[in-house]
Amino acid sequence: MTPSTPTIKIETLDSISGAIIFKLTGPLTIQTLFDFQHLVRQETTRAIILDLSNVAYMDSAGLGCLVSAFTSCQRTGRGFAITGVAERIRTLFAVTRVEGLLPCFESVQAAEAAITNRAG
Repeated sequence: MTPSTPTIKIETLDSISGAIIFKLTGPLTIQTLFDFQHLVRQETTRAIILDLSNVAYMDSAGLGCLVSAFTSCQRTGRGFAITGVAERIRTLFAVTRVEGLLPCFESVQAAEAAITNRAG
């Protein structure tokens, strides 16, 4: 039996605050990040909320993709938030020293509130 190639499912939702929510399911790795990266690069006007509730694993390439999305939002004055960060990914954030850089929230609602307050 050959190992299957990992895949990631990306659901795009509109939030009540006007942000776009990317709900990811599956590992965010060098093998899976290209579709996600493409969607993030296409979104140039709205705030971005990343829901990682169903992402159990991320490699350094996936982390780089998150940092890139964050800096893109910073450059254009858009809000950015991450929710649903698993313990394993929190550890990755800590080890790579990005935990204070990336704005993480306990829920999509908390992320929306932070983005809305930032804009208002």
